[in-house]
Amino acid sequence: MNIVKYFIFFLNLVFNCTLVNAQETTIIPEGTRQVHLDFHTSEKLENIGKNWNKEEWQQALKVGHVNSINIFAKGHHGWCYYDTKVGKRHPNLDYDLFGAQLDACHEIGVTAQAYVTVGWNVLDAREHPDWVSTGKDGIDKFAEMEAKSKPGEPFPWGWPTLSPEGPYMEHLLKHTEEIAKNYEIDGFWFDIVPVGTVNYNEWSKKDMEANGVDWNNEEEAWEHHCKKMHTYFQKTNAIIKKYRPNATIYYNWTTPISGARNMKEQYHQYNTKQDLEDLPTTWHGYDVFPVRAKYYANTGKPIVGMSGKFHSAWGEFGGFKHKDAIWYEAAAMMSFGAMASFGDQLHPTGKLEKATYGNIGHAYAYIEKIEGYSINAQHKARTAIWLSFTGRDNDLTKMLLENQVNFVVANNLKDWSDLEVLILHSDVRLNEIETAQIQSYLDKGGKLFILGKGAYENGAWKFDIGATDAAEATYRNDYTYVGDKLTTDLVQSPFLNRMPAIRVTPKEGTEILAQIYEPYFDRTVEHWTSHDNVPYQNKPAVHPAVIKYGNIVWCAHDLERIYAKEGSRVHRQLFYNALKQLLMDPFVEAEMPSCGRLNLLHQPEENRYVVHLTYGTPHQRGRAQVIEDLVPLHNVPVSVDFDEKIKKAYTISGKKALKMKKVDGKLQVVVPEFECHTAVVFEY
Repeated sequence: MNIVKYFIFFLNLVFNCTLVNAQETTIIPEGTRQVHLDFHTSEKLENIGKNWNKEEWQQALKVGHVNSINIFAKGHHGWCYYDTKVGKRHPNLDYDLFGAQLDACHEIGVTAQAYVTVGWNVLDAREHPDWVSTGKDGIDKFAEMEAKSKPGEPFPWGWPTLSPEGPYMEHLLKHTEEIAKNYEIDGFWFDIVPVGTVNYNEWSKKDMEANGVDWNNEEEAWEHHCKKMHTYFQKTNAIIKKYRPNATIYYNWTTPISGARNMKEQYHQYNTKQDLEDLPTTWHGYDVFPVRAKYYANTGKPIVGMSGKFHSAWGEFGGFKHKDAIWYEAAAMMSFGAMASFGDQLHPTGKLEKATYGNIGHAYAYIEKIEGYSINAQHKARTAIWLSFTGRDNDLTKMLLENQVNFVVANNLKDWSDLEVLILHSDVRLNEIETAQIQSYLDKGGKLFILGKGAYENGAWKFDIGATDAAEATYRNDYTYVGDKLTTDLVQSPFLNRMPAIRVTPKEGTEILAQIYEPYFDRTVEHWTSHDNVPYQNKPAVHPAVIKYGNIVWCAHDLERIYAKEGSRVHRQLFYNALKQLLMDPFVEAEMPSCGRLNLLHQPEENRYVVHLTYGTPHQRGRAQVIEDLVPLHNVPVSVDFDEKIKKAYTISGKKALKMKKVDGKLQVVVPEFECHTAVVFEY
């Protein structure tokens, strides 16, 4: 019977997870339309899994067009949902819920990954308080919060944190082996791996001392912490590969693009795929995902965009994002070459909500039609950015996205042959190897667009920008006056910069593209005028706002920082106009409003390029960004410039043919109308 069951599962898996096209069939190892199903249930809840029903479970997944799901083996409260000898099954669960869910998924060809909590764990913290992570003071912050809380008062959010080291790591490894050995699991999803926090509990201090580490020295403690993290990842992967060599593996908190120290460790190397978790409504907004997707696409591993069906908080019960918002988010994930995943939280009784899977199904029914034009694709662009792994990265990419400038990330990009322009924003700091790499790119005809002190370190410019010095501003704000080459959609009148420019001295032969006007004085109690800022003097300053020298354009202002804070259109437009002094031959251009998003994917095995277009307008409603009105766009021109001879162009889904014509030496089509998302396919 088991042989028959798994043969049926295999046939269903091929049917559900295979993308078929005219050229070949590609089997995706993990489903493209995923659900991450939270199930954090305390012992205070009774009747755990009492209403779980296999047929209802399977029907909900079918309605949701779901072909992969993360199911809980062990949650944040520390209880297990499977038959375990390592941990403890939830006291109010009287059967193997995890195993039943796994079998139910396999019967309908849905892959299932085991969720295992790592960093937040109530039960193990209570039974082994010596495992709990602390600061140097040795205080258990969560236990302290519990002790101070009064009966009947609202209990704040929080969890006890444990670090995977010492006896706790051994405990986690036994859990992993138990699951891998006893269940036909398709993958593992480890949550809350505290890679960014050093543990100073008594065990960890003694471990550091035993290894000659001064735990009062933060750098030494950090380096030792990183070694322990690598050890945990390596040992866990070895166990999984021993029993389940084809299983997918992901460790949450290993795929940010912030924190240079964490990024240096490259913990994502231990993942077989890169999940990019975010709740754009209340976490980081809708413009963080694209740059993360582009960075991790360069790792060569599948990427998964991960949002939630929730409105305001991850795991909230009764929180619903509108189905059109889920559609937009799923389409955006596909646009940037990612599989889609949405979080849900299973009711303690084990019953999936029909409304939730109706909403997810609204999005996934569409994704099922277009996913073949997104997965197994390469990002292509003539513009690249260099990440600093700070907040400035997102500030820069927001300006690019709003101007529909397609880009890739250069830091971990292996092939730079397509690049025409590389952008260095004001926070970029380069080591010697990186500097040499970029100089080599310049020497071969590449172009640089630099903002502020993006290439200035230790009192010198890394590259010859056509100017010397880099003095701090004399005044607290100043004004920019653009020359004739930068006037597109800009006023030719001094406009205000609430963050002033650095001052440089242009060299002979340097072209001045924009000038700076300084105020008469700073507004202080000794001298002030009018309501707000002081007006500008009649003569321009000797230091410029924008210059061009050879293949380098340099802006004196931190335009990405100003735009992020002030949101003034003039600064975004100045950035774009200056970029266009270098970017002459983009692969793709489209004309859409600022909330329109564009991305180019290449599928060489299919002999096609795919230009993805999305349009949705997030509105701030209370504490959440809400996508509510998916307004159609009409007559959107899309121009492309590829080396290959294009045979035909059409939109998906539906394969509606588009007329092609030459405009200014480029191939142009016009998309008559689309709502939320479309893609233009160019076959060659």
